[in-house]
Amino acid sequence: MPESEPRLLDLRLVSFAGMCWVATLVGVLGGSRAAWVFVGALSGAGILLAAGCALLGTRRWTAGTLAVLLFGSCCGGGVAWRVQNVERHPLTELARNETWVTLVVTPVDDPRPIVGFGRRVLVNADVVEIRRATETVHTGGAVVLLAPAEGWLGLLPGQEVVLRGQLSPPLHRDLSLATVRVSGPPTGVGPAPPHQRWAGALRGRFAAAAAVLPEGQAGLLPGLVVGDTSALPPELKEDFTATGLTHLTAVSGANVSILLGAVLLLVRAVGLGPRAGAVLAAVALIAFVVIARPSPSVLRAAAMGSVALLALVTGRRKQAMPALAGGVIALVAWSPALAVDFGFALSVTATAALIVIAPVWVDRLMGRGWPRALAETVAVTVAAFVVTAPIVAAMAGTVSLVSICANMLVAPVIGVITVVGAVAALVAAISVPAAAVAVRLTQWPLWWLVTVAERGARIPGASIPVPSGPAGAAVVLGAVLAIGVALRSRRSRLVLAGIALGVLVLWAPVWPSSLVRLE
Repeated sequence: MPESEPRLLDLRLVSFAGMCWVATLVGVLGGSRAAWVFVGALSGAGILLAAGCALLGTRRWTAGTLAVLLFGSCCGGGVAWRVQNVERHPLTELARNETWVTLVVTPVDDPRPIVGFGRRVLVNADVVEIRRATETVHTGGAVVLLAPAEGWLGLLPGQEVVLRGQLSPPLHRDLSLATVRVSGPPTGVGPAPPHQRWAGALRGRFAAAAAVLPEGQAGLLPGLVVGDTSALPPELKEDFTATGLTHLTAVSGANVSILLGAVLLLVRAVGLGPRAGAVLAAVALIAFVVIARPSPSVLRAAAMGSVALLALVTGRRKQAMPALAGGVIALVAWSPALAVDFGFALSVTATAALIVIAPVWVDRLMGRGWPRALAETVAVTVAAFVVTAPIVAAMAGTVSLVSICANMLVAPVIGVITVVGAVAALVAAISVPAAAVAVRLTQWPLWWLVTVAERGARIPGASIPVPSGPAGAAVVLGAVLAIGVALRSRRSRLVLAGIALGVLVLWAPVWPSSLVRLE
């Protein structure tokens, strides 16, 4: 990033994004009544502010504050209307009575196996029809299906499926209408859209090419490249969670940043102009979203990854911050359920840390003689951990003490795995054997990634339990702030360095004494 880059950030849109998020959060968690109360409170505050300004003649900050309050009222009103539609939906009342119904739905994502529930899968779907004995109601809305794997596991997004199941209230407050418990296979299955058939075939061919790798690596590579985690062993996923590497087991904003960065580097290498680069990057982004499935989590990753790339490539944080805020507003307005999604909160905070905190730390480390590459790796990793640790604690009730070290150790191989894996996925569309040759190039990087996760998870105290929910977030936030204050003292830095050295000593007995021969 340029040395002359000004440190002032354009934060004007941040307040609008925050207000949109809060208004949506109130509506989704509290219902339409709470949303309308929130709208009334914002409107009243705006009226009082305008009246006070007129009486006292004070105009500083008034226009901006009124704009934020008005925007929040509009967002709250929109959310209240959508929540009312859910509350008055025919399926909502039927779910309260746990009624059996026949539905026509379309899955919006791939069915996901449910760990610990035998051969059952979870399917997020949109309702098309409700079929009762006396009538058929054409409607919409989101439902969550709990179904047996047989007959469901191979479904593609967009296929119309006829099913019979028992309704129950939603498992979470996320604007879904109901949970549908299905006991058998679908009674009717329609064709998938052409783009989903193409994406499904490509994912299947890529998984077949990845089968040349050892078991854990074969399940990890499709998850990291195209979001297909169906073959990821549960024990390996637990190791990644314990070491703070869980974001690498599925599609994330980091994947998007790496892929788009590779496209832009290729464009520059062949001498194409900025417009051609922008077009090719947009095409690559659309193709990635289609292959990885255009679910809310993938769209979130695409948006956050694009913003992160903007911050890294241009070095212009003044542009990156409004882009992040605009992305938050667009995503929350499109899918209000993201306001209560932990993954969304993690993506936004990590991206904000990359824009706001990491560049400052990079400059400070380089000012102390650190090489740029090492300074950027440390700054980005630590900044992301600092802002996401309280959210992870609230979500999972655990904190990984080896997360920073593990993420720094695997950072050099993530780009190689992502780019080579993406090339292999494209080659798989033409030839699976040729793709398998490309896949083998990822074997050593994947071995290193899996080894760090497995060995790190076996360190005593690699992850520690904390209270879940707000209490856990407060505890971890307090600990992070305390460490930050302590690091300002040279003596405290020496003590913390000694603790870090002790962790490495504990790690030594569980680290492989020699390189393991690859299978």
